[in-house]
Amino acid sequence: MSQRIIIDPVSRIEGHAKITIYLDDAGQVSDARFHVTEFRGFEKFCEGRPLWEMPGITARICGICPVSHLLASAKAGDAILAVTIPIAAAKLRRLMNLGQIIQSHALSFFHLSAPDLLLGMDSDPQKRNVFGLIAAEPELARGGIRLRQFGQEIIEQLGGRKIHPSWAVPGGVREPLSQEGRTHITNRIPEAKTTILDALGRFKRLLKDYQAEAQTFGNFPSLFMGLVTPEGLWENYDGCIRFVDSAGNIIADRLDPSRYQEFIGEAVEPWSYLKFPYYRSLGYPDQHDHCRLDSGIYRVGPLARLNICTSIGTSLADTELREFRDYGKGTVTSSFFYHYARLIEILACIERIEIMMDDPDLLSTKLRADAGINQLEGIGCSEAPRGTLFHHYKVDENGLIQKVNLIIATGQNNLAMNRTVAQIARHFIHSSEIPEGMLNRVEAGIRAFDPCLSCSTHAAGQMPLHVQLVGVDGNVINEVWRD
Repeated sequence: MSQRIIIDPVSRIEGHAKITIYLDDAGQVSDARFHVTEFRGFEKFCEGRPLWEMPGITARICGICPVSHLLASAKAGDAILAVTIPIAAAKLRRLMNLGQIIQSHALSFFHLSAPDLLLGMDSDPQKRNVFGLIAAEPELARGGIRLRQFGQEIIEQLGGRKIHPSWAVPGGVREPLSQEGRTHITNRIPEAKTTILDALGRFKRLLKDYQAEAQTFGNFPSLFMGLVTPEGLWENYDGCIRFVDSAGNIIADRLDPSRYQEFIGEAVEPWSYLKFPYYRSLGYPDQHDHCRLDSGIYRVGPLARLNICTSIGTSLADTELREFRDYGKGTVTSSFFYHYARLIEILACIERIEIMMDDPDLLSTKLRADAGINQLEGIGCSEAPRGTLFHHYKVDENGLIQKVNLIIATGQNNLAMNRTVAQIARHFIHSSEIPEGMLNRVEAGIRAFDPCLSCSTHAAGQMPLHVQLVGVDGNVINEVWRD
């Protein structure tokens, strides 16, 4: 008799989702799905709003990564104004994005995933949270909190507030970095660098304890996509799109982000509110054909960015990158290594910030290009912590929004997340029994991607979970409550 296992909600992610696992008559996993169960509607209710309001409105899409939407929106506005923003404004936007990546990656690793990694996948779920981590590893937890604070302080020094700063606008930014702000950031760099180097060392020592997870947490061939510089260096704000395959071969390069519709298709499924982007040239995959390797599934985010770049361009991060690449052939294909990639990116951001602190342009007051509506369509693209982000706006002659399309990083990872859940379930589930460690590993596979589904997160307190095993007749065969 075929059966279903339902995990609802998935805990310790930003947003609300559930997982359904389907078992065949022999009790083996036949399929699995990651359902996003909330609907936000930003694309629709932005219609009719003035272009100038869009950075402030879309920043409210997420309280964890508002800067990502702020910058992508402002870049779409730049395109509609048909301006090249001042050099100082571009550098300041880049600096804020580096701070954003640091604070978001620190949240993901230290608050959401470290309880699994440091307390154990099979540890007591009542203690497997950030408060349990603080009790067990107070110095590491404190370092993680301080590291996230460092990223938030960079955002605050530039935009006046840590969350939803009204700072980047079409045509540039509102304010430069102050001399006091530059001094404050500079003074915080040594501690931040020490914290991330210690975390990297700790994570690498943990890898021997998680060999099974490294092999089963989304370890499959796929494409990887992200921004790189024209020279192929690691990029976070501008650049061109590159796709590589799992062997590390560049299959498309120097793609213009404003022409994303030529290489990214968007599909929908009736069981999720999250879109399913795919690489057009290889087509939308058959969701039931888990053996097919030539489909258009691609991954974005820190794992992808480290797989597609030739190098990072800073000494410490490049040293870590070379060691990271020893875990793959051509590319690192296991999604478990998203954690590792985040830590390396934090280090890269800190090194980039340290270099930027001597740049006099950060204090410049030449920050905006003034113009009116010169184009009726504009596309902004930037690297959010979780991956490449696109904002696509169409306006009328008065600059009122007629249509919005947003392609967020989590959506682009959607196909890969579904495949990851299925792979983990096949490895750990072989009967109607539902052990706690199995439940957590299925969830942890999703947490590796750090999906950002809404403004909320379930990092604090207890982790509610209800899993039911349901027969084809609708009767509950087995269930587990975690509350």
